[in-house]
Amino acid sequence: MKEQILTALRENNDYVSGQTLCDTYGVSRTAVWKAVNSLRNEGYEIDSVQNRGYKLINSPEIYSAGEIEKNLHTDWINRPVIFYPETGSTNIDCKKLLEEGKNAPLLVAAANQNAGKGRRGRGWESPRDTSISFSLGLKPDIEPIKAPMLTLVMAVAVRDAIAEITGLQAQIKWPNDIVISGKKVCGILTEMNLEETYISSVIIGVGINVGQTSFPEEIKDRATSICLERSWQMKKETDKEVSKKTTAAKSETKDKTADSGNITRSELTAACVDCFEKEYETFLQTLDLSGLKERYEQSMAGMNKPVRVLDPKGEFEGIARGITTDGQLLVERDDGKIDKVYAGEVSVRGIYGYID
Repeated sequence: MKEQILTALRENNDYVSGQTLCDTYGVSRTAVWKAVNSLRNEGYEIDSVQNRGYKLINSPEIYSAGEIEKNLHTDWINRPVIFYPETGSTNIDCKKLLEEGKNAPLLVAAANQNAGKGRRGRGWESPRDTSISFSLGLKPDIEPIKAPMLTLVMAVAVRDAIAEITGLQAQIKWPNDIVISGKKVCGILTEMNLEETYISSVIIGVGINVGQTSFPEEIKDRATSICLERSWQMKKETDKEVSKKTTAAKSETKDKTADSGNITRSELTAACVDCFEKEYETFLQTLDLSGLKERYEQSMAGMNKPVRVLDPKGEFEGIARGITTDGQLLVERDDGKIDKVYAGEVSVRGIYGYID
């Protein structure tokens, strides 16, 4: 009931009478009043005027199942979206729910994640109420060897979603990081679960820094957030407009950039899932990355630049030349030999830092 009334208020720019809400949803005035008060307690600003009804004045940044579902533009994900105010790991939650019989594709999100993990066993920090943490559970009919490619599929989807919702142009640092201005804004972790020789599930976990305004000393030189990058972009746009004595056309561009600052975590989460659906369908047509390879390489941080491959078998340097249709990184050595680098236990860095 609460979600239905919220939808009705959102769809009207004026007041909606209590009687109209009662008639529309077949409930009592008391039920409407309780639903409105519940929404107010969650932070929604709702005005009420006698003989006129209720009007939604302002919506808070609420990260919830209902808000995510409202922004999804697909029936692909099974409803309801599973949402936790706080959890240890959405990847672990998603795996458990699928094992208990939940249907895939399953979306599990959390407002706060306190035991997230990244690639190669590293931790993933998710500061309270500033990050996106979600996992997508799939049961694909593919060979286990092909599952790691889904990390790259999700990377393209997240890159596209960030551009669509915020206007920020992100890049992909092979294989599983999204970077803006050379700093990490998102990490992706894909975990495959097997039963004998077939895949029982694939869980793709995504963590995006959204509202952080600062980072610990040890990572501040390689981490950023949507908030920081959006503020920096808006400042550059403002400075540019001032220096050019803003024309009407330029003012319109500036307004558009400012509007993108009002995004919510729910919007961005839904956009990531919507974009992943499209990229996943492309992947399933060939069961490789041939349909995504060109676009992936166009956004690949470090493309045609020097990289250092940190391989336990021995480090080496070369030039990043793109990826194979199976998702391996192509690195050209000084002698012209091309090595195919598998993710696994390997890390890749710029010669002079995280991203050069």
